[in-house]
Amino acid sequence: MTAYTIETLEQFIGQTLGTSAWVQIDQERINAFAACTGDHQWIHVDVERAKTSPLGGTIAHGYLTLSLLPMMMYELNMVPAGVAHALNYGADKLRFINFVREGARVRNHAVLSGVERKPDGRVLLKVENTMEIEGEAKPAMIAETLTMLFP
Repeated sequence: MTAYTIETLEQFIGQTLGTSAWVQIDQERINAFAACTGDHQWIHVDVERAKTSPLGGTIAHGYLTLSLLPMMMYELNMVPAGVAHALNYGADKLRFINFVREGARVRNHAVLSGVERKPDGRVLLKVENTMEIEGEAKPAMIAETLTMLFP
């Protein structure tokens, strides 16, 4: 099998880079995210009121789910050999598809979806990330992220 390096990236387009470990989304994590962002919308932080909602309890912020990607992608060691620096470059597509209820576990399934070589040796990686929810048919989120690689 070909080694996953900066020179061989194109050979891995369409292939799975990995699936991260499960991460628990508990109320403590939700509350901490609300404190960091100032997003104290009741469906996230008011446990008693959220019990009366059609969802039956609190849910994670969509952006909390998104914010887990760097940790999960780091775990997958998606940066290939031969790279000196890798920087988040943004996202082309982002969709929140399903609610992440308090207590649920999520994980990221990452597929290399594109490689764009730049004249100065940099490489733009496109990765399709599917944030799965344990026991759910629909994922929480699908995000195509961009990472700029510097050789």
